[in-house]
Amino acid sequence: MGKQVDSKTITWVIKNFSSLQSASIHSDQFVVGDCKWRLMAYPKGNEKATYLAYRANNLALITTLGELTVVAKIEVLEVVGKIDVSKKSSPVMETIDVNGFQVLPSQVESVNRLFSKHLDIASKFRPKNPYMKTAYMNVLLSLTKTLCQSPQDLSNDDISGAGAALTYLREAGFKLDWLEKKHGEIKEKKKKEEASLKRLQEMEKQIFNEAQIYKEKVLAARAPLSLNEDNVF
Repeated sequence: MGKQVDSKTITWVIKNFSSLQSASIHSDQFVVGDCKWRLMAYPKGNEKATYLAYRANNLALITTLGELTVVAKIEVLEVVGKIDVSKKSSPVMETIDVNGFQVLPSQVESVNRLFSKHLDIASKFRPKNPYMKTAYMNVLLSLTKTLCQSPQDLSNDDISGAGAALTYLREAGFKLDWLEKKHGEIKEKKKKEEASLKRLQEMEKQIFNEAQIYKEKVLAARAPLSLNEDNVF
């Protein structure tokens, strides 16, 4: 086996993966072992892909929120020659350890906030595989963002999907009583919003119909009286 010269764990989160129409998509470019890399994904499948298509230490997970999370560990054993690596190559795919979870630099603040507000959130979390832990954390972060939206901006399918994600995370051992409460409040508000909107539409329709009746009465009252010869005096 060659000498390992570099190693890096990469996380790639793809929004709305299931509904993408492209035959293939790729990640931003990143650098490992002085070589440029990028990850490829095929929303509609690719039976011809044989190289680097799968490795046992990689993970791809589609969540109930429609995201695809790909976690890959790239190990460069030996580099023959070097290329001129541009400083513009994006290092944002590198992960940082926060309380045992590998997360993106852009996620560090959010994850730290979760652990500071909910100290025991992962005290009974069972998965030990680092890639699985990253995938679960991505689901949790997406779920918290979803439940921070106004009920007006969430469809019933969104709320139902959030409930399924909660179940998925609870089964892994996350303690999410506070998030379940939030989810319940949003469901209740959504029901009230829909009921109020329905009543408002009914009232608007009723007012419109009544307005049409009075409009006809006004027009009838304004109409000039016709005089025929029999009525002349």
